[in-house]
Amino acid sequence: MMKVIDCLKETQALRVSDGNTVPILTNCQSYSRLLVIIWPQLGDFDTLEYAWWLNQKSSDIAAHNIIVKAIGIGNRESGLKFCDYTQFPQENLFVDPDGNIHKKLGLYQGLSWNIPGLNDSQKAWVNLMLMCAGIGSQGTLKEVLRGYTGDKKAPQLIADKEVVDTNILPPLKGSFFNLAGGKGHQRPFELATLRLRNMTEVLSNWKTYVPNAAYLTQRGATFLFDQQDNLLYEHRDPGILGFAENMSNPLSFLSLDSEQVLTNQT
Repeated sequence: MMKVIDCLKETQALRVSDGNTVPILTNCQSYSRLLVIIWPQLGDFDTLEYAWWLNQKSSDIAAHNIIVKAIGIGNRESGLKFCDYTQFPQENLFVDPDGNIHKKLGLYQGLSWNIPGLNDSQKAWVNLMLMCAGIGSQGTLKEVLRGYTGDKKAPQLIADKEVVDTNILPPLKGSFFNLAGGKGHQRPFELATLRLRNMTEVLSNWKTYVPNAAYLTQRGATFLFDQQDNLLYEHRDPGILGFAENMSNPLSFLSLDSEQVLTNQT
């Protein structure tokens, strides 16, 4: 079986920044560690939430000379929209419209019940709904619940002075969540609010984020390598909202010096 790093080295895909098809590991000559993320659909809740964590930790990641490359299911239009919303660098994002890299790496395709009378997109929708209910999606219900109940093992996610607008609820300041459970850790409803914001963003731009709904259930993976291409960390997503081994702090495997997510928190 081909090693993961060899599979990644031979993979070419469309780069969002310029629309060129190039090796996804282009411009990876000098780094302390190489982080390669295989994302599901760019409009997937996991993908948007993962990118949010990367954005919060971007300064630490750069300071530790960690290069980040990501490839997700979509097209250039969805990639540009995704980068505009998440601030993920366009030059580090690649798109794979048919999930070929996911197949090569043997990643979990998600629930794939064959339902007579439905086309591929309709089958994917039904299977996705079943996965959201926890069927064929390990840990999903537990993770959804954590978003509502809070998590004292996780850092505070929204700074006291930050305002979150979900376009459904009234704009909320981070200090509002102090009423539900103090500060300095993930408060009740805090993560759920961020997820609601992501949901309204995707549903408002559905055709852009998800040009082909046939791959809605496909899951992703994370791989971390050192300078000698040794695999330091591997996580293959077992279901929806399962993009990290430690969901309380999804980037803890990077062993960054600072474990505090927000640097502007008061």
